[in-house]
Amino acid sequence: MRFFTLLLTIWALLFDVGLAESLTRVRLVSDLVSVQPGGKLTVAIELIMPTGWHTYWRNPGDAGQATKVVWSLPVGFSASELQWPVPISLVEDGLTVYAYTSTVRLLTSISVSKEVALGNHQLGATIFWLECEKSCVKGSEVVSLPLTVSTQQAESPDALLLRQHFSALPKSLPFLQNGTWMGVAQGDIRRAQLSISAPPDLWMIMPDKAAEGQWTAEKGPLRSGDPATWTLTFNRFEQEWPSRLKGLLIRSSDRVGYEFDVDLKSALLSSKTSVSTESLNTANLSTSFWGMLVAALLGGLVLNIMPCVLPVLALKVLGFVGQANQKPGRVRLLGSVYGAGVLTSFLALALLVIAVKSTGGTASWGMQFQNPKFLLLMTLLVLLVALNLFGVFEVILPGKAMQSASDLSGKDGLGGAFFNGVLATLLATPCTAPFLGVSLGYALAQSTPVIILFFLTSGIGLALPYVLLCWQPAWLRYLPRPGNWMVTFKVAMGFPVLATAVWLSTLTTSHYGADRSFWVGLFLVVMAMAAWIYGAVIQRSAKASIAGWLTLTFLVIMAFGWFLERELDWRHPPTRSRASAKSEGLIGWKPWSSEAVTQFRKEGRSVLVDFTADWCTTCQINKRRAIEVERVAQRIIELKVAPLMGDFTFDDPAIAAELRRFKRAGVPLVLIFPADLNQEPIVMSDGLFSADDLLKALEQVAVK
Repeated sequence: MRFFTLLLTIWALLFDVGLAESLTRVRLVSDLVSVQPGGKLTVAIELIMPTGWHTYWRNPGDAGQATKVVWSLPVGFSASELQWPVPISLVEDGLTVYAYTSTVRLLTSISVSKEVALGNHQLGATIFWLECEKSCVKGSEVVSLPLTVSTQQAESPDALLLRQHFSALPKSLPFLQNGTWMGVAQGDIRRAQLSISAPPDLWMIMPDKAAEGQWTAEKGPLRSGDPATWTLTFNRFEQEWPSRLKGLLIRSSDRVGYEFDVDLKSALLSSKTSVSTESLNTANLSTSFWGMLVAALLGGLVLNIMPCVLPVLALKVLGFVGQANQKPGRVRLLGSVYGAGVLTSFLALALLVIAVKSTGGTASWGMQFQNPKFLLLMTLLVLLVALNLFGVFEVILPGKAMQSASDLSGKDGLGGAFFNGVLATLLATPCTAPFLGVSLGYALAQSTPVIILFFLTSGIGLALPYVLLCWQPAWLRYLPRPGNWMVTFKVAMGFPVLATAVWLSTLTTSHYGADRSFWVGLFLVVMAMAAWIYGAVIQRSAKASIAGWLTLTFLVIMAFGWFLERELDWRHPPTRSRASAKSEGLIGWKPWSSEAVTQFRKEGRSVLVDFTADWCTTCQINKRRAIEVERVAQRIIELKVAPLMGDFTFDDPAIAAELRRFKRAGVPLVLIFPADLNQEPIVMSDGLFSADDLLKALEQVAVK
């Protein structure tokens, strides 16, 4: 019977004539009836099947044929790839197929060029499908959809239905995933293992089609463990084995689908082959939950000496010196409030990551530095901190509030201590200290409670040295006694903070362009002048003049209204992409993509991949002292290594997914891929490394 069913399907595929007339009804539906030039609309191919009949997913399974569309669009219109809803698994006569029953809508996005003329247009398509019950019928139909291009956009009656359908499409897999070939091939048959760190539930796997052959997955749902593991069998049709495994994971409890796409690694690699310089930092750490949690704590500790956080030391050292002769109880309270500021900020970051993941976005450490509006406001904040250290203005409470604070002496300085904790966290995010990248990369693939736990643990590491210093007041006695030197020290410490503001302002150039960086500088200068007016005219005069307040208001309005809104248009930065890698320097970088890595390796070349960002200080240090150096560049040419750059300065879901695949929460990530597709890449340290470390890794994968 199984052979008969398969034969029947093949017969239907080979001949245009079906065994009977098609019963499936097909039409095009859209969310818009009128679209503007340069706009987009969502179009669905709707197939309505009679009871008991089904059509097929993009990978039909053991038998069947996927639905196909051939578009006939007017000039200036273009269609994206089809987006497939989550299918069901059917087993008939021992054959497993992935199919749709009742009604299915295959979505696509139609883009309209700005040059398209206003008026009425016709979208056309020819749909080919196979519908099966006990017998199979091959169907095709030409369908069309009228559309008006006008200056006003108008929704269709199907708009709400398509929005609901769009939200039910498969999402990107938010869990840690790993694919490994198992053992050696038996002729054209080879087994692979897929591991997913998914929450406890029942999961169904549906592998995608592969050009090299056919995947067969385990039948039925599987309850996830730690991690959930599936064994798949690959039947090879071509000479090569696939380098990637793609497909769907479907959660049985709510039928939500997640797309997965993993590199297949060989399980036969010797430990020597996969040795990486990262072992200098993390080799002794277990990849278990507790090992990663300890790594999160150590990463937070190391953040204290990273260049992003060092400027905040000026604020804290001054505070500790001032507290040295005060009551121990008050010193402990201020230290605890500083720690609370750090932990509150880390909790806010964790909640932000969770929110991004829940909407299907890509979350990573330092992702707020990809937001140009955040960069501008953060630059202004750090500039004001530097001016405060220089004595341009003071942060003081009004007279009545100061008197109330004097009565509540136990609360003196709490706001400043809490703010220092928040500022330390904000400045720490562009730095990924050793241990921290690995541990947060592990956490980002876990459940909500685990993400919160790991972020808070890293926060404890950042706050711990200063909280301990406050809870051991005796140690404060080793600090110099308060005196006039503190005023000089305060001004001196304003310069590294000012340098941080300059560094932050340079990052805005990547978002707004060098031609508009002038307005960023002018905005900061005018805001600095406003701070000076506030300190010199308003704060230091016995009676603040109306002229002073008017001047201050005028400067702030000019800075935000003219420079930011009108000239810079700061809320609408130009759209940027990673279409081309940055070519300055000694190495001829090309833009990264997983396809480019595979292509170069197929050509017999090893590949150097540098995932970096302008706002990542660790990346820039490694670039100057270990990557963009003469001997490394020369050796790359000699070994015919292909250098690829993944620029994470801007949000890039593909790079974020690659970082998660290598258990990284953010950049830097430097990989060296051998030419052999079955070998794993060497992963460089996520902290600082030397040119010798990089050269050693390049020699290790060199084609002999």
